Amino acid sequence: MSSTFEDQREPAGLSPEDLGRIHAHARLAPGEIAVGVIVGRTAEYFDFFVFGIACVLVFPSVFFPFETPLDGMLLSFAIFSLAFIVRPLGTTLFMAFQRRWSRGTKLTIAMFLLGSATAGMAFLPSYNVISGWAIGLLTFFRLLQGIAMGGSWDGLPSLLALNTPPERRGWYAMLGQLSAPIGFLIAGGLFLFLHDELAHDDFIEWGWRYPFYVAFTINVVALFARLRLVVTEEYTRAMEERELEPIGIIDMLRRQGYNIFIGAFAALASYALFHLVSIFPLSWIVLGTTQSVGNVLTAEVIGAVVGIIGMIASGFIADRIGRRTMLGTAAMLIGIFALFAPWLLGGGQVAQDAFIIVGFGLLGLSYGQAAGSVTSNFEIRLRYTGAALTSDFAWLIGAAFAPLVALGLSARFGLVAVSLYLLSGVACTLIALRVNRALAERE
Repeated sequence: MSSTFEDQREPAGLSPEDLGRIHAHARLAPGEIAVGVIVGRTAEYFDFFVFGIACVLVFPSVFFPFETPLDGMLLSFAIFSLAFIVRPLGTTLFMAFQRRWSRGTKLTIAMFLLGSATAGMAFLPSYNVISGWAIGLLTFFRLLQGIAMGGSWDGLPSLLALNTPPERRGWYAMLGQLSAPIGFLIAGGLFLFLHDELAHDDFIEWGWRYPFYVAFTINVVALFARLRLVVTEEYTRAMEERELEPIGIIDMLRRQGYNIFIGAFAALASYALFHLVSIFPLSWIVLGTTQSVGNVLTAEVIGAVVGIIGMIASGFIADRIGRRTMLGTAAMLIGIFALFAPWLLGGGQVAQDAFIIVGFGLLGLSYGQAAGSVTSNFEIRLRYTGAALTSDFAWLIGAAFAPLVALGLSARFGLVAVSLYLLSGVACTLIALRVNRALAERE
């Protein structure tokens, strides 16, 4: 079994000839790969954050007008979770596409499907126009988003991890994660502008649709940014020499299936925090009417900037103390933050804004290095498929149901439910890191 984090030693199981080929290709610019990862994945995060914000501001009144605002949000969040449930299916399906055709073909189909599904939501009539068909079509497009998201895995994060100097791997791992706060910054900024500039009726009637229209254009740009790398001879050869090619799912599970779950749980604190500082606070504050939507979105946009700063800091820190230590330390900080969550979210505007901004900062520190648990646990030939499935299950277990569970339980039992949810993620992360260390020491 290889080490959990690549900065500890060379990948296991390689012959001197294999290592020679890897170092011979060190001329591949990590910065160029990182730009492709950032641009490509920003589109994916933008699509998902647009949907998440709309679950709070739009969908309850457009698709669930027959329910209370709370129940409308809960139903919207239930649909929100569907994309994460089918994401592993999308990964499996598109891995077969790549084996049959090519990485470029697979990526083109996945990105066009993702952009089309998101843009298709912009054309949906409301429940008052076509009744239950509106909910059915929204659900259908959300499922397509999840399948396309699974198919959009291109292996560039793994290539980046294998192609960076050992002493800078924390930094380059962070660069691939910057897409998350950038995607939220764009989505949140667009909704903030539209919500504040339009009358409420205009926003609900047509204004909310604009970010969904924009998604298709962003996905086309992201597609070309990725194709510029993955279809070139140089990068294709690099992928092949590092054996970053899809293998059968059954073979993957039989050989190192346990690493999927170790990797997923090792970053669970980050994924649990992800939607609890981006989507959930908006729903809780809007329902409680303790401050305006514009104020909350402004705080979240500021939080996204703080999250970017936190991610940059995580790159510097991880290269000095190690990524495993960084993940464990960030998890403990999230645990401390969880203890104050009920007081902050249940307080006034300053306290609520502090929850959002501090939460984004911690998200930056933790999620900035979460990719380390996704790309490094596997033998080289298993890494392409293993990394994709590990990421899928980390999202499914940690983030898919976070807004639904947090809002539902908090509405019934109070905000202590947020603390318990985050603390469970912290416990899973620390246990998984300890198990992984024990396995590494045994080997």
